[in-house]
Amino acid sequence: MTKRIHALPTQLINQIAAGEVVERPASVVKELVENSLDAGASRIELDVEQGGVKLIRVRDNGQGIEKDDLALALSRHATSKISSLDELERVASMGFRGEALPSIASVSRLTLTSSPQGAKSGWSVAGDGREDRAEIRPAAHPEGTTVEVHDLFYNTPARRKFLRTEKTEFAHIETLLKRLALSRFEVAFTLRHNQREVLSLPVALQRHELERRVMDLLGAAFLEQSLYFEQEHAGFRLHGWVARPTFSRSQADMQYFYVNRRTVRDKLVTHAVRQAYQDVLYHGRHPAYVLFLDIDPVLVDVNVHPTKHEVRFRDGRFVHDFLFRTLHRTLAEERPVIDSGANSVAGVDLETGEILPNPPQAASPNPALQEKMGMASVPSYQRPFRFQIQERPGSYQSSIDLQAPPPDSPLSSETDQESVELHPLGYAIAQLKGIYILAENAQGMILVDMHAAHERITYERFKQAQEGAGIKSQPLLVPVSVAVSRREADLAEEHAAIFSELGMEVDRLGAETLVVRSIPVVLQGADSERLLRDILADIVVYGSSDRIRHEINAVLGTMACHGSVRANRRLSLEEMNGLLRDMEQTERSGQCNHGRPTWIQLTLEDLDKFFMRGQ
Repeated sequence: MTKRIHALPTQLINQIAAGEVVERPASVVKELVENSLDAGASRIELDVEQGGVKLIRVRDNGQGIEKDDLALALSRHATSKISSLDELERVASMGFRGEALPSIASVSRLTLTSSPQGAKSGWSVAGDGREDRAEIRPAAHPEGTTVEVHDLFYNTPARRKFLRTEKTEFAHIETLLKRLALSRFEVAFTLRHNQREVLSLPVALQRHELERRVMDLLGAAFLEQSLYFEQEHAGFRLHGWVARPTFSRSQADMQYFYVNRRTVRDKLVTHAVRQAYQDVLYHGRHPAYVLFLDIDPVLVDVNVHPTKHEVRFRDGRFVHDFLFRTLHRTLAEERPVIDSGANSVAGVDLETGEILPNPPQAASPNPALQEKMGMASVPSYQRPFRFQIQERPGSYQSSIDLQAPPPDSPLSSETDQESVELHPLGYAIAQLKGIYILAENAQGMILVDMHAAHERITYERFKQAQEGAGIKSQPLLVPVSVAVSRREADLAEEHAAIFSELGMEVDRLGAETLVVRSIPVVLQGADSERLLRDILADIVVYGSSDRIRHEINAVLGTMACHGSVRANRRLSLEEMNGLLRDMEQTERSGQCNHGRPTWIQLTLEDLDKFFMRGQ
C-alpha cells in the first residue's frame, strides 16, 4: 500500500532542525550567546550545571524583547535581524535564520524572560517547540534577557546517549566561550560551572586591556611570543596577533580566525597561513594566531553552513593573496633587537603570570606588557628589528669595515659599550665545539647555531637572485602528454597566464588531453605530470597556485643547506662577526629554512639565576 504524503507536526520539524543546530550543549551556548551579542549586550553571564545537560542559563543586559514578541520569538523563522534578501546578502549579525530558539525548545525545557529597555517590568514565556502560543507571565527582571535551558535532550534519549562525560562537554563550552570572548573585547563575560566561577573577563577597550584578555585566554607564553600587526588594503583590514615560528604547536588547537568578528574555519584561510609559515615552521608543527579580517559584508556569504562555521568569499583568490602577503611580510620583518637596559626586558613571569613591561620610553610590541614592573626576567628570543636596511653586504669581509674591533678584552670603556649596543647580536667571543658561536651583547650572552644561521642567509640570497632573474624555463626533450578531465583542460586554457608565470608551457591537444612542453630549469628532472596535476588542483580550490615556487624553494633550500658552513669548520672572529651582522639584516633570520631556531639570548639576570647571585 502506498504511503500518503502528509505534513509533519511543527514540534517534529523543530526537532529535525535541532539535529543540525543543536549537536551538544556547546551548540546551545553558541546560539544563545550570539543572540545576546546581537542584542547589543555589554555583559553576558553564563551558568552551566552538569556540563550543560541539567542547566544552561545565559543572562545579558541587551536591548531585551518586547512583551508582544516573546511568543513569536519561539516560533520558527521569526527574527528581528533581516526582512529581505538584500539584508541577508549584507547581514552583519551573528544570527539571522530564526531557527535557534524553537529548535532548542523542542529538545529541552526552555524559559525565556526579558525586559526591554525602559520597561517597568519583565515578562516570561516557556516553550517546547509546538505551534501553541505559550502563556506569557509577568516576571521580575532587570533590563535585558535571560534564557534558561533545562534537561537538554530529555525527550530525545537517543541523542542524549551520544553525549560525552560532564568534563568533556563543559570543556567544549569553555572553548566556545573563549572563542567568542576573543572577538568581543567590548563585552564582559562570566562563566560558572556548578556554581563555581571558572572565567571572569572584564571589558577590554585599550590596547593593553585587549592583550590582557588574550593572555588570560591563551596564556602568557602566547602573548610573549606573538607579534601584533595591522594592515589595510583595498577595503580589507587584517589585524591581530601571529605567533613567532618558535611558538609552534603539535596540534592546530590555537588558531582563531574571525571574519567580521564571526569565527570561521576555512580551508582557503588555512592554506594562506600555512604558505606564510612554509619557510620558518618546523615540519609537522602548526602555527598559532588570533586574526581578524574586516571586509564589506557584501563580499562574503555567511549563509552556506547550518552552524555558520564556514563562509564563502566572493573573491577567494584576492582574500588568499592578501592574507598570505600580509602574514608573510609580518614574519619576514622579524629581526634581532636589543633592549635598552636590564630592567626593560618586556615579558611575562610564567610562574606568577605577572606582566613585566618596558619603561614608557622603550618601544614594545605588546603594550599589555607595560602595566607593571617586576624584578624577574625571562630569556629574550627573536624580537622584531625595526631598523630599515637599505643595502646588504656582499660578503662577510665587506661587513667587517662596519664593525668595531673584536672585543678581545672585557668591555670597559664607554666607547666599546656604545659599539656593542649598535648591534643586537653583539660581537663574537669564541666558537664552541665547532658548532655554536658565543657572542656578547649589551644584555648578556648570545648563542648562535652557525650552520642554521648561515643556511637561512644563503637561502634568502638564493631566493632574491631567483626572483630578480625570474623563473627561467627549459623545453622538454620529449613533451609529456597528460590525460585530464574536460574541466581541468578548460581550466588549463583559462589560466594559461599562471603556467607561463611559473615557467611552464602547457598546451591542449584534445578535449581531455594536455601536453607539458617546458618546465623551470631549476626543476630539471622533476615529475612534470605530477606538477601539472598539483597546479590544476590548486587552481580549482584557491584560484591560483604557488606549487612551482614551493618546489623551486625546496631545491634552493637544499642548495643552501649544502652550501652553508659545516660543523667543526673553524671561523675567525671576523668571520663570526660578519655572520652576526648578516643575521641582523636577513629576513626570517630567527629560523633556518627547516624551522629550527638559529639563536637564543641569555640575559645577565638569567645567568645570575643559574649561579644564585643576589638571592
